[in-house]
Amino acid sequence: MHASAKKALETFLAEDIGKGDITSKLLPRKKIHADIISRQEGIIAGVQYAREIFVSKKCRVKILKKDGWKVKPNEKIMTISGPAYSILSCERTALNLLSRMSGIATQTNLLVRLIRTVNPRVSLYSTRKTAPGLRIFDKEAVEIGGGHKHRMSLDEMVMIKDNHIAGSDSLLNLVRQAKRKYKKIEVEVENFQDAIIAAKEGASIIMLDNMRPLQISKVINVLKRLGLRNKVKIEASGGIYTDNIKSYAKSGVDMISVGKLTSSVSGLDLSLEVS
Repeated sequence: MHASAKKALETFLAEDIGKGDITSKLLPRKKIHADIISRQEGIIAGVQYAREIFVSKKCRVKILKKDGWKVKPNEKIMTISGPAYSILSCERTALNLLSRMSGIATQTNLLVRLIRTVNPRVSLYSTRKTAPGLRIFDKEAVEIGGGHKHRMSLDEMVMIKDNHIAGSDSLLNLVRQAKRKYKKIEVEVENFQDAIIAAKEGASIIMLDNMRPLQISKVINVLKRLGLRNKVKIEASGGIYTDNIKSYAKSGVDMISVGKLTSSVSGLDLSLEVS
């Protein structure tokens, strides 16, 4: 487990416990057994992190469902044994993270399956629309669900967006400046002209932002006629979800990025039951 993830788990646990779980301290000092159980169908993600939370408080954990496994309602995901105080003081932190990651993985898997029904060559990507402090976990959940992480942080790859262009003298100069320093750059565009400029200047990825599938197909056809299509990857982004993702997958793009995967998370319903 990466050191930054482990440190984050410690922070999450400390946030919830505070100076101590005063309710659980009322219980007799004895060992108990508990199960984390699914209440709905989905894809499990984050079991190793949930395990680490309990283990950090001297509990024993047996994982029954691994990351990426499908679960049905009322299936056991893991069993925990240890002091009552330890298990119950870790309960909410572990469930919150496991529920969030599993919800992200479940939605990601749904979109990936929809894409594959029409074009298995198209890849699904997450964005930086993650909750502060949770990016490591959110992005990993996307990967577990069958998607890709894309940029983890701003230092990973140049991505020229509309506000960068607005703050510059021109898109052309900004792309050329970036290409002098970096091999791989992505450029967000909103029209044919900017897409052509980005492709001609050697952008690695062109993100077609908030364009409809028909518009995207037209941009791709223009790039084909100019002999530029095979030199660049095309990404669709903005307003894409379950109701229209198939249309975008058919449009001819290589990549689809969906911010809702991590910005509008519906956690998988899970519970911890003492047996």
